[in-house]
Amino acid sequence: MQARDLMVTDVKTVARDDDVADVFKRFARYDFSGFPVVDDDDRVVGVVTESDLVDLFEPDDETLWIPIGLPPFVDTLTYQVKPPWADLDLGVDMVRNADRPISDVMSTDVATVTPDTDVEVVLDLLTGDDPDINRVPVVDDDERLVGIIARQDVIRAFRDKRLA
Repeated sequence: MQARDLMVTDVKTVARDDDVADVFKRFARYDFSGFPVVDDDDRVVGVVTESDLVDLFEPDDETLWIPIGLPPFVDTLTYQVKPPWADLDLGVDMVRNADRPISDVMSTDVATVTPDTDVEVVLDLLTGDDPDINRVPVVDDDERLVGIIARQDVIRAFRDKRLA
């Protein structure tokens, strides 16, 4: 069995210049936890996951950015706050990050396979030490996206083979 036997060819993607707000809408519209990010020639340049977007709202420190005034005359106040962060309104962070290009938050170190890749390699990627790999883009020789394999695609293929 090869990657071509497992892959789905109708792949939903995002462009690297799509903004965070548009990608949020795609996550709401489709039941996916990640999208390949492609350039104008459909070459894979990254992957964006729900976790990447959630990270925009989990500050590394205890600083809260608060806009004051009305655009275009907006100033900011910075406050030190103590957790729990769950009690804070994250709408401020959404406004601040909405126009950011997805290329700012996507992962660029993307594991890919070709249609001829053996299923064992795909299994190794999906069950390896990197827990963040839940899907593997399938690319042709020019790195253009031709399909994607998610964990459930592998499980479904093995189930179907057992039942046949």
